[in-house]
Amino acid sequence: TGAVGLYNLGQTCCLNSVLQVFLMNIHFTRILRRITVPLYATQKEKNVPYQMLLLLEQMQCGKQKAVFPRDLALCLVAHRVKLFVQYDAAQLFLTLWNLLKKQMKNPDLVKKLSDLYTICVQECLACQMCSSETKRNSNMLTLPLPVLDSSYHMLKTLEDCLRYFFHPEELTGHNMCFCEHCGKKTPFLQSVKLVHLPQTLTIHLKRFCLERSAYIHKLSHCLPFPQDLDFNAVLTEHQCQAYDNEKAAWQYELFAVVAHSGSTSFGHYCAYVRSLTECKWYCFNDSIVRQVSWDDVKCTYGHSDLSWGQTAYLLIYMKKHPQ
Repeated sequence: TGAVGLYNLGQTCCLNSVLQVFLMNIHFTRILRRITVPLYATQKEKNVPYQMLLLLEQMQCGKQKAVFPRDLALCLVAHRVKLFVQYDAAQLFLTLWNLLKKQMKNPDLVKKLSDLYTICVQECLACQMCSSETKRNSNMLTLPLPVLDSSYHMLKTLEDCLRYFFHPEELTGHNMCFCEHCGKKTPFLQSVKLVHLPQTLTIHLKRFCLERSAYIHKLSHCLPFPQDLDFNAVLTEHQCQAYDNEKAAWQYELFAVVAHSGSTSFGHYCAYVRSLTECKWYCFNDSIVRQVSWDDVKCTYGHSDLSWGQTAYLLIYMKKHPQ
C-alpha cells in the first residue's frame, strides 16, 4: 500500500521517526514476525515487540495514509517511557532496543536482534613507560561520533569524525593513569579499535554538546555524509582489530537519516528512509509521507547559519554484501 505515516500524539515526533527506522528495516521485521505472541491480554498490552508487530500489521494491511501508534505508546508508558516530553532520538533508540531485547523470549531471536545491530570494539590502554597493555572488548549499539575535535574545531566530514573517534589519545598531565608495573602514575595511550560491524550500523552524530560553557549547544555546521561508506578506505590497519573476511564486508550504503530541526530546548524530528524494496527515498514527517530525492536528504547535512534547519542526528547504514 506504499509508505505509511504515524500520527503525532503530542510531541511524539521523535518516537515516530525512530519507529519508522525500525519498521522500514526488513531485516528487523523478519525477526519481529517470529516473536511468540503473549497468552493473556494484560501481557499483550505491556509487550513492546508484540505491540510493535501489531502496529506494523496495521500500517501494512490498512488503507490509511497514516495510523495512530496509540497502543504502542501506552505500552511504552507502562515501561516508564513518558509521553508529551522532548526526547533525544539516540536515547530513545537505545530504550526501545533494550525493551525489545528484554521482552523477546526466544533466545535465537534475541541473538539475531543483537547480531543485527551490535558493534564490537576493542578498548586498549598502553603505558608509555613500560609498554604494558590492558585490552577489553565491549559492545555498542551506536557509534557516538564527536563533530568537534579536542580543540573545539569543527570536523568537516563523516569520514573525519570516524578517523577522530578511532584516533589514539595521549593521557598526560592530570589525565595520567596508575600503572601497576611502574608503581606510579604514568602517561598512557588510549585507543579504540574496530572489531566487528553489524548488518545495520547506527551512527550517532553528537550535535548536542556542552562546549566551553555550562549550556548545551546544538552544533548545526555542515557535515556531509556519503551514500556509500567503506570503512577499509577510512580507517588504517592500526585502527582495526578484525580478520580479513570480517573487513571484506565493511562496505555500507545509507539506509536512513533521523534529522532534528530546532534548538536544544524545542525541536522537531523527522526520518528520511530508503525503501529496501523500492529503492526510493521517503521523508516521514509524522503523518505526512512524501517521496524525496537524494538532494533532499543532503539538505540534512546542516548549515551554521540555519540553526532551525534540519540537521542529521542519527545515520543508519546497511551492509552492501552481508556475510
